[in-house]
Amino acid sequence: MSDTSEKERPEKGQPRRRQARGERRIAQLLAAAAQVFCTTGYTAASTNAIAREAGVSPGTLYQFFPNKEAIAIELGERLVHEMREAYGEALAPVAPATPLEEAVGAAVDRFMAFNTEHPVFFALMHGPDMPGGITEAHDQLHATLVGRIEGLLASLMPGASPADVTRTAHVCLGIYKAGLELVLAHEGAERAAYVQEVKDVLVRYLGPLVGDRLGRT
Repeated sequence: MSDTSEKERPEKGQPRRRQARGERRIAQLLAAAAQVFCTTGYTAASTNAIAREAGVSPGTLYQFFPNKEAIAIELGERLVHEMREAYGEALAPVAPATPLEEAVGAAVDRFMAFNTEHPVFFALMHGPDMPGGITEAHDQLHATLVGRIEGLLASLMPGASPADVTRTAHVCLGIYKAGLELVLAHEGAERAAYVQEVKDVLVRYLGPLVGDRLGRT
């Protein structure tokens, strides 16, 4: 009995080891795809380029993904999950005594940190050649994000109509997206300057709408 048990133990561990190796390989391929999508765009990217960036053969890539759209969908789904966590923190309720500049700055910083750490998110979700398979995920994320912004604004604009709150939420998100494209196009001190410009624009836009609902510095 002891001999049989000794032989079985490694076999029982093999599926877990294979699964761990597979997860590492998938992570490696997704990281490579992110780099390629950012560099060339989705349409111009190829599975060969992704495999080359990952340092593996195309055959190895096809063991995990049938085509580049499947890679983009997997990458997009993982990023959407992370983004939901990021905006959950960024759009948390704001204490009434919080200065408007501080509230806006904290939210923008959290969103910018995510997008600058994962520039492929913008490349996939907002590029002109968004893969069809992740369009639905993007639309759901956008709708949820607008809803969270509406909820936050509703507490700061109690006299506003629902239509006004929705419009304001869309404008805020539009300002952020436009600024994000500029931020991602720059590095270092210049990037930081563009981030500050986005904050300033949002504060100037929201200031007259919020009034004294939040403290002002």
